[in-house]
Amino acid sequence: MKKLSIRLKITLWFSIILIVVVALTYLVILSVSGQIIQKTIRDNLIQTVESNVDEVEYYSSSDMASTNDVDYYVRYGDGYIEIDDDFLDQVNGVYTSLCSSDGTLIYGENPIVRETAGLAFSDFQVQRITVDGTLYYVFDRKPETEGLEDMWLRGVVSENQGDAEMSDISRYSLILLPSLVLIAIIGGYLIACRTLRPIRQIADTAAQIQQGDDLKKRIELNEGDDELHRLAEQFNEMFARLETSFQTQQQFVSDASHELRTPVAVINAQCELTLEQERTAEEYEEALNVVWRQGRKMNRMINSMLDFTRLKLQPERYAKERLNLSELTDSVCQDMALIREKEITLTCEAEPEVYCNGNRELLTRLLSNLISNAYRYGKENGYIKVSLTTDRNGEITLSVEDNGIGISEEDLPNIFHRFYQADASRTGGGSGLGLAMAEEIAAFHDGEISVESNPGCGSRFSFHLK
Repeated sequence: MKKLSIRLKITLWFSIILIVVVALTYLVILSVSGQIIQKTIRDNLIQTVESNVDEVEYYSSSDMASTNDVDYYVRYGDGYIEIDDDFLDQVNGVYTSLCSSDGTLIYGENPIVRETAGLAFSDFQVQRITVDGTLYYVFDRKPETEGLEDMWLRGVVSENQGDAEMSDISRYSLILLPSLVLIAIIGGYLIACRTLRPIRQIADTAAQIQQGDDLKKRIELNEGDDELHRLAEQFNEMFARLETSFQTQQQFVSDASHELRTPVAVINAQCELTLEQERTAEEYEEALNVVWRQGRKMNRMINSMLDFTRLKLQPERYAKERLNLSELTDSVCQDMALIREKEITLTCEAEPEVYCNGNRELLTRLLSNLISNAYRYGKENGYIKVSLTTDRNGEITLSVEDNGIGISEEDLPNIFHRFYQADASRTGGGSGLGLAMAEEIAAFHDGEISVESNPGCGSRFSFHLK
């Protein structure tokens, strides 16, 4: 059982349940049909006797002289009992007989006349009597015609009268019900195969990805909105996320290898050079300073790459809340104004009570990166202007403007790429991840960053948030 496929298990359980239901249905059909047939037999008995009671009339001897009927006549007392020629001995298994009050058979037929001789007459009542293991229904009617006060009309029918009908019902049920079961099982198997096709496609796609390491493969299904289609969509989203994660990991390794190669090479070269011969204390100290600076550079670079990767792959770690962006901007500017690198002056003009839905840590990081970038590439005794405004449509604009060295037109499309540094800015000492991180934070908040710059005149970075 454990080795069977899901579709076979479903079909097997479906077949067992269906067979049990059909078997119970067959028993119910036989039971209900038997009750209906027995009721029909009794109703037919009553109807036949009721019809025949009107066919019996009494005539005196004088009346007989004037009648020309060809019906049957039975001598009774001073007259005759006329029985219509439509009065039959047996109709549809119902035997009708005319009897006297003491049970004597006057006319007709009764297959159990001796057994019913002791059965008292009861007008309008269906009585039961068992003879040789067979149940018979007996129905009596007393004629209301004058002269027949001592007469009874008795009808008798066997319960076995419905055996033929029951046999037909049983035979047809034994033919039709198994046929329906077989059709249902085949149909159920086909439906199970069709319904479980997405699961097979999911398994095949996962196997192809595992064998070929091709994360671009997706589960292709027809349109639908059932549970399996939603499951396939979830798997496609999972594959897409795995692909993104894998590509990010590869990019991280590639970037780390590329960017760390230079500081590692500097450290190795400095160490080899220093160890070639005995050095003075000042030379050893200078060598250690070089190693220390390169180590710090590597540490900043690794931390920046980890933060960037974490934000890209695990954005759910950063919860959003309603925060006062005006207070956050003022706070960051007050802290960073203390740097006063290159004697650059930092000013802030923030519109009061500007609120947004965002992550405080990330928005602080975005603004800090933009201000740090302005410090790094600013001019001596220059300025940095930070402003926060909203327009009539409620769009928030946070901008950082400087009068630094600016960015050339050919470099503008690339400045948000990771580790990209324009030629004029290589002396800045940055990791090349600050603007890329700022753009990723903007995208996390469903916003965007734009830049305007003139080489030699400065730049203006603007974060737009709706």
